[in-house]
Amino acid sequence: MSQNQVTPPTVTRDEIYTFPDESFTDRNVCLVTGAASGIGRATALAAAGNGLTVAATDVDEVGLEGTVDRGTDLDLEGTIASVPGDLTDDDDLERIVEEAAELGDLTYLANVAGMQHIDSIDSFPMETYDRMHRIMLRAPLYLSKLCIPHFQETEDGEGCVGNMASVHGHYVTSDKVAYNVSKFGLRGLTQSIAAEGDGLVRAFSISTAYVKTPLVTAQLEDTAEQRGISVDEVVEDVMLGQSRVKEMMEPIDVANLFLLGFSDLGRHLDGGDLLFDGGMTLTYE
Repeated sequence: MSQNQVTPPTVTRDEIYTFPDESFTDRNVCLVTGAASGIGRATALAAAGNGLTVAATDVDEVGLEGTVDRGTDLDLEGTIASVPGDLTDDDDLERIVEEAAELGDLTYLANVAGMQHIDSIDSFPMETYDRMHRIMLRAPLYLSKLCIPHFQETEDGEGCVGNMASVHGHYVTSDKVAYNVSKFGLRGLTQSIAAEGDGLVRAFSISTAYVKTPLVTAQLEDTAEQRGISVDEVVEDVMLGQSRVKEMMEPIDVANLFLLGFSDLGRHLDGGDLLFDGGMTLTYE
């Protein structure tokens, strides 16, 4: 797979898996972070495609408009509402949850938003680390804290948090210390929610290898420069080298996993991690 084959795809209606779940109605709201692009956009579309009302949030307002427009183009069963906000701002986090709750019964939270920075530990800028931590770990914790009371106020008192982890929440690669720490932390958050949720408020995480998203394409040149190799070598050797499946996942593949976890089929998935990594972390040569 070359650099040219890593272009983020467009979600189609046929790619959205529809789950037969009585809770997937427009009465129930799914809050999705990072919804302006990539996995976040795909998750917002998959949730709306399953009949849910979606509160889509991101700092990128133009990208959010694109997500809403794509949902309209696909004529999805559910609706997508744009709720712009900055995940590093507590006032925004509180407002985002309030606006999501105004749309219906806030029942699901998909913490997807993320960012990447490539640098060795001794060169890693702490202001970048702090920003990544706030977006990828602190915001998911605070959003969960804010959403759980709303979950408990629904008719059945149930709700679910899905966290976008990574293979880097299982093992790490060099020059990604902030990303690695955040993804390990998300798995801890997932298990903490499960420990306190009494089976009514569930949580799960999803750990994938590299996915065709803007976040991945944006790091190709930085990784190549850091390692002194070509961009194509980054794709073929670094991203896919240890994977048994020589193909990157599509954002909609990951989005469908979020809806699986939210659905009744995922009722025994509580604190667990869905590891879809093509054999990257659990096999070796």
